[in-house]
Amino acid sequence: MTIESLMQPITVVWIALPLFLGFAIYLFPPLSRILAAIIALASAAYGLFHILSPTATTFTFVDSFGVTLSVDALSGYFVLTNALVTMAVVFYSWTSSKTAFFFAQVAFLHGSMNAVFICADFMSLYVALEVIGIAAFLLIAYPRGDRSIWIGLRYLFISNTAMLFYLLGAVQVYRANQSFAFAGLENAPAEAIALVFLGLLSKGGLFISGLWLPQTHANAETSVSALLSGVVVKTGVFPLVRCALLLEEITPMVKLFSVGTAVLGTSCAIFEKDTKRMLAWSSLSQMGFILVAPTVAGLYALGHGLAKAALFLTAGNLPSRQFSVLHHQPMARSLWIVTTVAGLSICGFPLLVGFGAKSLTLKSLDGWAEIAINIAAVGTAIAFAKFICLPFSKGSAAKVSTGFWAAAALLLATLVAAGAFSWESYTAANMLKAFATVAGGGVLYSLFVPRLTTERVASRMELGLTLPASLERLDHIIGAMVLMLLFLFWWIVP
Repeated sequence: MTIESLMQPITVVWIALPLFLGFAIYLFPPLSRILAAIIALASAAYGLFHILSPTATTFTFVDSFGVTLSVDALSGYFVLTNALVTMAVVFYSWTSSKTAFFFAQVAFLHGSMNAVFICADFMSLYVALEVIGIAAFLLIAYPRGDRSIWIGLRYLFISNTAMLFYLLGAVQVYRANQSFAFAGLENAPAEAIALVFLGLLSKGGLFISGLWLPQTHANAETSVSALLSGVVVKTGVFPLVRCALLLEEITPMVKLFSVGTAVLGTSCAIFEKDTKRMLAWSSLSQMGFILVAPTVAGLYALGHGLAKAALFLTAGNLPSRQFSVLHHQPMARSLWIVTTVAGLSICGFPLLVGFGAKSLTLKSLDGWAEIAINIAAVGTAIAFAKFICLPFSKGSAAKVSTGFWAAAALLLATLVAAGAFSWESYTAANMLKAFATVAGGGVLYSLFVPRLTTERVASRMELGLTLPASLERLDHIIGAMVLMLLFLFWWIVP
């Protein structure tokens, strides 16, 4: 019996494992951390196998409806990202007072995200995304405070609204093809493409329909923020990557939204004065980088997920969330090292996985998109210079838990080791460009950004430097989704 013939039962067991062990956590609360770690470890093995495996595998379960699973290297990268970020969050929460309920929801969230990364049809994807929305809401609202409950409900309402548009589009795809398969999008009516895209753009935090992201990610607990930015938000981007690889006709639309997202998120991150909001805006920007080059999306998602999880976990242990305070209250050197390595990886610095991901992404672009993404790459370096240039002291981070160091060690080690996935990108030209981008971002930051973000100047120029806070209100976000839908109809419908 060959490995290929074994993959279908293995995949079924692997998909069911988080659900089974998630309920087992309720039966055996003392084992909650161990069971959650086992789930992540199984996914890491599964994802790594498919990254290294040269062939793709497709399973059909309900042929008449086109309910299928497709597993390839792209899936492997996203599954491995999910596994490592989940493992880091479990390590981080190991010594905390988190209850079995928390770890059970992490297990359910992990399993439903795995399902997204191997779905090849719109109906299975819809079910998985809805479960993700519920599990993410329960984790966001876990502290049970008024603020956390409101942020969770806000996220759930936006997610459900996006999924309503998506479901209407999925039904149109089925009516046109008698199948929910992704490939059916090619023969579907134009309004189906618009509705499906709006749902996924909103779920993935892309462009103005993703303005819900900064407030949600910034106000969640530290460990939940790491999950949201590290992997959850990618569940909306992955199906768009799949569709872009299947249908060349939607490439111009995908490229436009990708570039717009990268530029918008980077611009807001540069002038943000709150550490977690800056990281959240950066996550919005990086979703554009992932989507703009679908052939490299898996590697870029891995690099971003690991680095962003490390950054959010570190931000939760800094003396303050305000950059102005951190400039006068140095962090421990060990924390600074974590933020610097993770930040440099997102900027595309050599010897880290982000270098290969960014180099291959830029190599696959041309024309106006290449120019815009290169500008956004410099903007990313400017934004992360705000972390790298923060002062630090030689003292130890006495209040930081051992769970944090276990999580940080896992994430940083993988950031270095995963660089082997893109060894072909290590050319003199790519390395020189990476050094120039990071150095140029640092110079521009030191020359302009501190002056523009002083309290007196910022108070006069706030509207010119950052988006008005009112745009992040719930009603305005729903309005932005409607505007996006109108734009999509104008673009697609003849």
